[in-house]
Amino acid sequence: MSDDFQAELRFLGIVSSPAFLRQPEWNGYIERFFRTRKEQRLWVQHVTDVEDLQQALRTFKETYHQQWLIERRGFRAPAVVRRAFALTPAA
Repeated sequence: MSDDFQAELRFLGIVSSPAFLRQPEWNGYIERFFRTRKEQRLWVQHVTDVEDLQQALRTFKETYHQQWLIERRGFRAPAVVRRAFALTPAA
C-alpha cells in the first residue's frame, strides 16, 4: 500500500479495494486472473500503443465472459452463470 502505488491508482481513476481482514485468498483469485489475462492475450499479442492494449483487453474480457469454461462453475462461462443466478429466486 505504498504512497506511490496509491497515487498512481488515483491518477488512473482506479478505486483501491484491499482484501478483507484474514481473507487473503481473494488476492489469489485476482492474481490468477491477471496471470491468465497476460498469458492468453498480452504475452502473445504485440501491441504498439495504448489503444491497441485497450482493444486487446476488451477482446479478452468479452471472450472470457462469453466463452471461457470455468471448472469451479460447472464448466460454464461467467455470463451463463450470471444469467442463471439472476433467474434464481431469492430465499
